[in-house]
Amino acid sequence: MNTNSNAYTIIYASVMVVIVAFLLAFVNSTLRDQQNKNIELDTKKQILSSLGVKGVKDADAAFQQVEAQDMIVAADGSLAPYEGAFVTNYANDDKNHVFVCKVDGQTKYVIPVYGAGLWGAIWGYVALNDDKNTVFGTFFSHASETPGLGAEIAADWFQTQFQGKQVMDGTTVALGVEKNGKVERPEFQVDGVSGGTITSKGVDAMLKECLANYTNFLTTNE
Repeated sequence: MNTNSNAYTIIYASVMVVIVAFLLAFVNSTLRDQQNKNIELDTKKQILSSLGVKGVKDADAAFQQVEAQDMIVAADGSLAPYEGAFVTNYANDDKNHVFVCKVDGQTKYVIPVYGAGLWGAIWGYVALNDDKNTVFGTFFSHASETPGLGAEIAADWFQTQFQGKQVMDGTTVALGVEKNGKVERPEFQVDGVSGGTITSKGVDAMLKECLANYTNFLTTNE
């Protein structure tokens, strides 16, 4: 075959495309299990962070140490064990998960929350004391918020504000974020990020909308 012909060039290019596509598919398939495991470990680290357990090297071992149990909230507010695969994206799950954990012998409940910031998804975990109303700790993260502004929701100074706050005012979720310096109900509210108003409002909406799905659980004494 004439290597200078158009036909040769087209055939050669087509063969190379097929070979490269095959190699990429093979590599992706080979690494998929490890990628999924890494995502699972990162999710566990986020949950642990809401409990104040940070910087762990072995997330699986730390998860076992806090005796974390993935539970599902029934319509009446009771809990039942979750039997499915570990979930890493709660926005795409139709169940209300609660992680029942032990920290220093005390029961803690960790609830996943998710929403939208200014530029993309935001998410986090709210850890509650055994009264199911007092915040023990939080973890928040984001996909693409602005560094120094909305991205500050992932900073310790923002997250530690929630410690000791109350979640419910009767049967209404009152935990939330107010404009910086405008907090009127300090037992429920924290200061938002200066210059990150839309992201702060996104966290406020995320907390109220997601935690509202747990009203029966949060207001039921077990």
